[in-house]
Amino acid sequence: MQGVQAQIEDLETKLAFQELTVEELNQEVIKLNRLVAHQQHQIYMLIGKLQDMEPSNMATQAEETPPPHY
Repeated sequence: MQGVQAQIEDLETKLAFQELTVEELNQEVIKLNRLVAHQQHQIYMLIGKLQDMEPSNMATQAEETPPPHY
């Protein structure tokens, strides 16, 4: 009977550690989600700033005249 009791206690101990590990991993996932959201916001801001910049003096590929043929 004591062997079964020891096995049960061992399983309860392992379960407690697993629950702790799952909670720690959950907290890390929450932190990473916040970090990704912050980085996405920064990227959107950079895109907006780039779009607001004055266009360059260089012509686009469509505006370029084709090179003369030899």
